[in-house]
Amino acid sequence: MISAPLPDNEYARLLALARYEILDTQPEPAFDRLTRLASYLLGTPYAFVHLIDQHRVWSKSAVGFPTGSSERASAFCAWTILQDTPLVIENIQLDPRFADLPAVQGEPGLRTYAGAPLTTPSGHRIGTLCVMDTQLHPMHNADLQALQDLADTVVSELELRLNNHQLQREVGAQAQYAQELRRTLNQARVLEGVSSLMDLDLDPEYMTLSAAALLGESIASDYTGVAVFDGDEFKLEAAYVRPGVPPEFASLPPQLSHWSGGVTQTLRTASTPVYLDEYSSHSRALPAVIETGVRQVACVPLGTRGQTTSLLVTLRLQENPVTQWRGSDRALLEAAGRSIASALDRQVVTRAAVQQARQDPLTGLLNRRTFEDDLRAWNTRGQPFALAMLDLDGFKEVNDQEGHAQGDRVLRVFASTLSASLDDSAQLYRFGGDEFVVLLEHRDEEDVLETVDVAFLAARQVAALTGVSVGVAYSYEAAENALLELADARMYAVKQRRQALRNAAQQETTF
Repeated sequence: MISAPLPDNEYARLLALARYEILDTQPEPAFDRLTRLASYLLGTPYAFVHLIDQHRVWSKSAVGFPTGSSERASAFCAWTILQDTPLVIENIQLDPRFADLPAVQGEPGLRTYAGAPLTTPSGHRIGTLCVMDTQLHPMHNADLQALQDLADTVVSELELRLNNHQLQREVGAQAQYAQELRRTLNQARVLEGVSSLMDLDLDPEYMTLSAAALLGESIASDYTGVAVFDGDEFKLEAAYVRPGVPPEFASLPPQLSHWSGGVTQTLRTASTPVYLDEYSSHSRALPAVIETGVRQVACVPLGTRGQTTSLLVTLRLQENPVTQWRGSDRALLEAAGRSIASALDRQVVTRAAVQQARQDPLTGLLNRRTFEDDLRAWNTRGQPFALAMLDLDGFKEVNDQEGHAQGDRVLRVFASTLSASLDDSAQLYRFGGDEFVVLLEHRDEEDVLETVDVAFLAARQVAALTGVSVGVAYSYEAAENALLELADARMYAVKQRRQALRNAAQQETTF
């Protein structure tokens, strides 16, 4: 067996493949129809849609054979993506690249192969549509044209699938926004100002206090604010204090942090609003609060997010001309509370969704898509920086010998240790598999290697990695993809040198 060389644009090709988000997905009728059609038109028992990943060939669809993965180095298709036209091997037994493959020497006894590259609109060959036969099967020009036409149709299906997924995401986001908008519009008559405020992209605390301030005067409140329980801490922040109130009442919040032991404490787990027309008659009323002249208290829960629980709090004094909480007061407070809570939830969901889209689910690091965006940003800001490409040596053996669960633990330990060892200005990304990328301010390569060594030693406590190959490139040498390719080439050269040294050491041990 002779392994196929890598294409010159291998990393750009892998990025083009990743863009389709199709690897390891379930079978889909659109692709199965095309493999069936290829098998029928060319009269072969086997047909495949193969996608060429970094180290494997993965079948999206197959006729005559189960879908799955195989090693890239021994695959026919690894050679097919090296050319623009279909690859035909009419007698595999006579081709030294494949003659000794088990599938040729043994079952099913393959004899003929024909494959057309799947070429994306950007010109990257990400896989093949191929057919195989167990008998010698000459391929005519019409057969190859049909195969290439079907391969182009596979790419069209990939593009359609990608566009559909992007559209679904957009429609989902629009549907969620529309639902929130309808809820806000239902309260528009009494909450026009608050609703407008909720639509702004503001800090949650500032937004809540601003909404409370808008409510204060409209309900004849003497004091409106936000009570916040954060773990064991409690604070009451003023948003609106009616001009002319007594000084001792105006300074109420900072003096009464011990409110958490009074009525307010009972509201921490409340799910419905509480209205007190005579605060002094409540069994847990605090004398210090009564002495300031507080008569009416209204508390509207705003919900709990994480360990933080917040309440909209409104107070009226004894001399306030409004002597009870009216129906209109309650309706406005509750509608405002719902709007504020909805906006806070929406911010949590939006920020979580943005964060999730930027994160690698296994390690919690930033992912490849985020790296691509950040690399462009680092290039445009005009400050010198370094890009380090990292690859864990011996990781494949850990997966093979100790299982993928152990391999996942190695990745998590390495990622968390390296992230903690880097300074705040650096950004660490999981690029894919056992590869990581670091963007950091310009520094010597030795500093980078020392930091990586710390993470390597931590990961080695989990499993027997043999090292970490590192390639560093600097922003003055290249930009964007060229910079990435330069760092990758240097990393790959380091990996080759290390492998050569290990091989030499093993030979010395043998002799």
